[in-house]
Amino acid sequence: MGNDNGTAVIHFKSIGAGRRQTRPVPKGRQVDPEAEREVAALLGDRPLSRDYLIEHLHLVQDTHHQLSLRHLAALAKLMRLAFAEVYETATFYSRLDVVREGEPDRPPLTIRVCESPSCAMFGADGLRAKLQAASATGELGAAARVLPSPCFGLCDQAPTVEIGKRFVHKSTVESVKAAVAHGELGPELRPDTIDYDRYRAGGGYRLVERLLSGELTPDAVLAIMDKAVIRGLGGAGFPTGRKWHSLRATPGRKLMAVNGDEGEPGTFKDRHFLEGDPHRVLEGATIAALVTGVSEIYLYVRDEYPAAHVILAREIAKRPVHWPPIHLRRGAGAYICGEETAMLESIEGKRGTPRQKPPYPFEVGLFGHPTLIDNVETLTWVRDILEKGADWWNSFGRHGHVGQRTFSVSGRVKHPGLKLAPVGITARELIDEYCGGMVDGHTFTGYLPGGASGGILPASMADIPLDFGTLEKHGCFIGTAAVLVFSQADDIPAVAVRLARFFEDESCGHCTPCRRGTQKARMLVEAGNWDRTLLGDLADVMGDASICGLGQAAMNPISCVLRYFPEAVAAKGATK
Repeated sequence: MGNDNGTAVIHFKSIGAGRRQTRPVPKGRQVDPEAEREVAALLGDRPLSRDYLIEHLHLVQDTHHQLSLRHLAALAKLMRLAFAEVYETATFYSRLDVVREGEPDRPPLTIRVCESPSCAMFGADGLRAKLQAASATGELGAAARVLPSPCFGLCDQAPTVEIGKRFVHKSTVESVKAAVAHGELGPELRPDTIDYDRYRAGGGYRLVERLLSGELTPDAVLAIMDKAVIRGLGGAGFPTGRKWHSLRATPGRKLMAVNGDEGEPGTFKDRHFLEGDPHRVLEGATIAALVTGVSEIYLYVRDEYPAAHVILAREIAKRPVHWPPIHLRRGAGAYICGEETAMLESIEGKRGTPRQKPPYPFEVGLFGHPTLIDNVETLTWVRDILEKGADWWNSFGRHGHVGQRTFSVSGRVKHPGLKLAPVGITARELIDEYCGGMVDGHTFTGYLPGGASGGILPASMADIPLDFGTLEKHGCFIGTAAVLVFSQADDIPAVAVRLARFFEDESCGHCTPCRRGTQKARMLVEAGNWDRTLLGDLADVMGDASICGLGQAAMNPISCVLRYFPEAVAAKGATK
């Protein structure tokens, strides 16, 4: 039945009470007309298909500093989606801030302090506590809040703080206060970015023109890519030429997704390429599309890279319209979206949960079409390899390995940063030859060879060549080549605990082994229970049964600490 204002009323009986009770319950979520007008004005003539949902959520949040339920309901109506579809997507991503029932509105300014291992080594936890105290007393303005955040991809500038969409490097309380007072909170663009005109003047896109004219054939490109020993540099390491062959041989309409969701803690190579030399990435993607028969390209870049989004939107618009179009998509804060199928789900406007494989993306990928997926750094090297030849590329390398790649080095070294070095270089050589050695007063004790999921090794194992296939037998892998260097000043088991928290937070929850396993692992090591048998069994189950690489690799840091740092664990008095 209904009441006099049209609100549906549900009658129900209290169990055992023997009497009827009534309460008004809205039949569905009512749309606020004013909220609908506000969202409609923001959207303008933008597309309303489902794959634009996350883009539109960002648009609303950028305008209102939050996502209220009234705006979500209005967006759902305008996009002809169920409110539940919009709500489940918005609440999945950490950078989308949904104000739930009963919660107060968010302040207009959010200050985020990185809590990755790199920043933690340089005092991020203490910095966050001081900033939170300053916020409570109004020293950061009356409308600011301070939150922890996963890695920003600025590990060589630790500790890093994000204020609005601007970053403060090597932050202190004073420098953050000064940045807030200054009031310029938009993305800070690099002055040395190579734009379209400068890139073309340096010979850029000639390969694209040669492909379009027929002077350069797809077969010739594939022959060079086959000969060059280059693999996917996003972490998986699949041979690039073989991947291109597979998609080219697949019939039907084909798409491409460029993975710029660089969320692995300690990694900052893709940020460098996208902000500094974007057209080298765009040309690599365009060549790959023309060679494999791809009709459209989707470039997915994490939300933590706001300057890259501004630069890419500007530079993509300068490309000739008859080339394969590139659609820029903005991530929303989910480490899991670095996994290729989770990224595809996110591009489609959904929660970033991995898909079961098979079918593989080159068979059934984005929007159900065969899809080529390549990483930003891999595409960055395409032009050089084609112009200079496979022999040039293969001339690099050490210790029997071939090629070159960028290593993101942070931690206790004198000169952290992005280092272009031969594939197969060792951690010790990387530190001594490219980073100026250890910081004075610090002794090399251990390192992450491949980011958070790549495991932890002691300094005594720093002479292993860094490449795909060399670290796996030691329980590690090269992954994104993010090398974090520790000294005697660092508590290695505490690093593993921090990473256990990270993996629990970032698990998408789709499969039980990962959802429950990351939680159990965190609870055990956080409580100081380093039970080898229990943690070993947990690692086996998660490695064998998790759907994707997050759950399969989440135990690597803990397993490595137990295996290679027994004295450090024993010192905590909690081993079995």
